Amino acid sequence: MAWFKIAAFPKCYIEDIVSRKMSLFDWIDMSLELEPEGLELYSGFLESYDESYLKEVRKRIEGYRLKMPMMCYSPDFTVPDAKTRKDEIERQKKITRVTAALGGEFCRVLSGQRRPGVSRREGVDWVVGCIEECLPMAEKNGVVLVMENHYKDSFWKHPEFAQKKDVFMEIVNRIDSPHFGVQYDPSNAIVAGDDPLELLEDLKSRVKTVHASDRFLKEGTTIEDLRQADGTIGYSPNLSHGVTGKGLNDYDAILSILREADFNGWVSIEDGMNGVGEMKESMDFLRMMRDKYL
Repeated sequence: MAWFKIAAFPKCYIEDIVSRKMSLFDWIDMSLELEPEGLELYSGFLESYDESYLKEVRKRIEGYRLKMPMMCYSPDFTVPDAKTRKDEIERQKKITRVTAALGGEFCRVLSGQRRPGVSRREGVDWVVGCIEECLPMAEKNGVVLVMENHYKDSFWKHPEFAQKKDVFMEIVNRIDSPHFGVQYDPSNAIVAGDDPLELLEDLKSRVKTVHASDRFLKEGTTIEDLRQADGTIGYSPNLSHGVTGKGLNDYDAILSILREADFNGWVSIEDGMNGVGEMKESMDFLRMMRDKYL
């Protein structure tokens, strides 16, 4: 029996689906060639939160005997204005209900953008307070909020407030709830200048979901160059996603740590920037590695 389940996330099509150049239903149909066990969705993929529409999406996914286990969402809890933060909380609660309506178990939560002028102390306090306000809704709907060690949402100007390990760990360690955990992404740790294996060792008992991404730096670019130049909307052009297992991450070590920690959640591939063929390679790699550590 598999010790974790594999989902696919269409990183390569995120802008097309959000802009409606590509239909979510087209992606669901297209995903079958990858042979996933689930499909992670991004909140922006949904055209509506109406009950009838959500039922249609769920029916299409489950009609292929797939699950929608994970919802990718990007709340921004570091906005200085208290009313705006309250609005962000309400939106997180709403997407938590949507996640449950689609049959999902996990909904991503972030800290917010690392805005100039927001101190570490006030930012951490805001983020912890906002997430704690969202937990009763998560419990009511049987959903676990998973905080990702994140780099930057595709539609944000500033990088993640809790991008660095010390800030991320401070927030995670202040929240104690069975409806809160961690979504681990090894590539984001590298971008932050942290050791992804050290981060995983520190977090392994709280990891509920994993993004199995792999990253490459454009030739002649260093991580320090990337951090210094980052100030545009979305991802830096000097950072590329690629086939999982062929980039900067040591997946033998990552999966060994997860196996020893009795991880049994969902792992979602997050690549395919050069097409579905690369996504298929990543899926095949992950299945092979899963069997290796069975």
